[in-house]
Amino acid sequence: MAAIYYHPEAYTTSGPKLMGRNAAGESFLRGFLAYSQAPEFWAQVQRPEHAQHFARAVQSSGRKESVKAVDKTSLAALAQVGMVYFPGPGIGEHAYHRAAYGHGAWSLCGITHTTSSAGAMDALAALITAPVQPWDAVICTSTAVKNNVERLLQAQVDYLKDRLGITQLVLPQLPVIPLGIHTADFVFSDAQRAAARASLGLDAQDLVVLYMGRLSFHAKAHPLAMYQALEAAAQATGKKVVLVECGWHANDFVTQAYAEAAQLACPSVRVVTLDGRKADERQTAWAGADVFCALSDNIQETFGIVPIEAMAAGLPVVVSDWDGYKDTVRDGVDGFRIPTLMPQAGLASDLALHHALEINTYDMYCGHTCSLVAVDVQAAAQAFERLFNSPQLRRQMGAAGRERSVGVYDWKTVIGQYESLWAKQTELRLTAKAEADKNGVKPLTHPWPARMDPFHAFASYPTQTLTPQTVLALVDVNVEQALKRTLAYKQLAMIDFAKQILPSEAEIRAVLIAGASKVTGAATGPLAAEQWVRGIPKDRRPYVFRSLAWLLKLGVLKVAS
Repeated sequence: MAAIYYHPEAYTTSGPKLMGRNAAGESFLRGFLAYSQAPEFWAQVQRPEHAQHFARAVQSSGRKESVKAVDKTSLAALAQVGMVYFPGPGIGEHAYHRAAYGHGAWSLCGITHTTSSAGAMDALAALITAPVQPWDAVICTSTAVKNNVERLLQAQVDYLKDRLGITQLVLPQLPVIPLGIHTADFVFSDAQRAAARASLGLDAQDLVVLYMGRLSFHAKAHPLAMYQALEAAAQATGKKVVLVECGWHANDFVTQAYAEAAQLACPSVRVVTLDGRKADERQTAWAGADVFCALSDNIQETFGIVPIEAMAAGLPVVVSDWDGYKDTVRDGVDGFRIPTLMPQAGLASDLALHHALEINTYDMYCGHTCSLVAVDVQAAAQAFERLFNSPQLRRQMGAAGRERSVGVYDWKTVIGQYESLWAKQTELRLTAKAEADKNGVKPLTHPWPARMDPFHAFASYPTQTLTPQTVLALVDVNVEQALKRTLAYKQLAMIDFAKQILPSEAEIRAVLIAGASKVTGAATGPLAAEQWVRGIPKDRRPYVFRSLAWLLKLGVLKVAS
């Protein structure tokens, strides 16, 4: 069982800026609510309305289990559920938040999406020094991205060894679990396929190749290799080829750039553009296609969800041998993986530096890098030729891909892997906690050094420190007069602003009574500070004890010599 770190923006595709992580988050939440074995649903939220939004999502999914929410004021409650799933790699920040309640209070689980952005890279590098534990995890969605994460972490370790001579490392687990899809969404009847092809104005013999996703040459997949390969295959086979690009362009400049490139590189291929943000147009694209193509060459990609969606739709796929595609597509079985090439390490430090110094934007960093990544055009053309010439091969590969998508990548299977991981993390955490308790291991006094108790951090500021032995006395001659004066001051705006941390009227009275005669209510003389709070319940005593300084501030108490 896990609490979902929930912000509505991270789990919807209806926002103003649709990104891959939004689609992945929306799909995950739907899968989680459909297949989770949790007896109740928990959410960690930033705002109350986010908790309400999560509760509505649970209810609309048909689940009847209770819903509980935790915010920043009640983080300790996360110990009850024991696990928090965060939809990004930056669990280091949340490990610091947890530190106040004990590193073993609950486990954390993050996930990689794009790892090439400055924010993602910084969050991953920070894991080396953040108080993450072996019972935490960052899910890597592909073998390739795990290798990328390990390289980044190793570089940070090397730096800290050289800089500080560190010898001990505590790292989270890095399991590889793929993203999931809802395979039932990609089943189309013969009637739907016929209707889709009719709406596209296709003849029976037309071969439709589909690209699905954001149409961005600098941030997703440069289309030139696909255009060239399709043109070569069309010429070699004599087939009438239609390319459907189902996605969206960021602006008119990008739209024009795509049109110009297609006209130059594949003039004999008819290109149809559909709006991938519209469900009906996505369905038309999936249902009307014969072959799927995604020749990704961009470092911002980590998994690549659309090839497995294509496999679920029963389409043979032609993809680049790149990032997560290496895991998902079996070359020669579900389709073809086309070789890629990148220059050796040491030849792109300028690209990284210009990005780091913000000379170039993130988009330029990705775009410049992918400009130096090549996809084998001839191999892609040969793959298309084989598929264009063989309806049987298309059916065979499409069927194999469909079977694989259902068995491996449906959320029903993937959510099971998540919950199995979470159970193992919990077991590891509880075992480690029991061992620490057995050995009497004490936690650090200051587990979050940059956010220390201000009474420690600024201990040299005051003349003296309030301790249990500090001797205090009432200023007024009796309790009632002291209480009346205290409550009057408490109404002042300059006092009331801090009411969140001040003692209640009952607690104030209990403190003042401690220094007075039970019979007359008159002040009886100085007492050690710890004696003033002896009537306060133990769970509140530390908070009321510190409020003795507040009563000194008001002039109700005084330090006795």
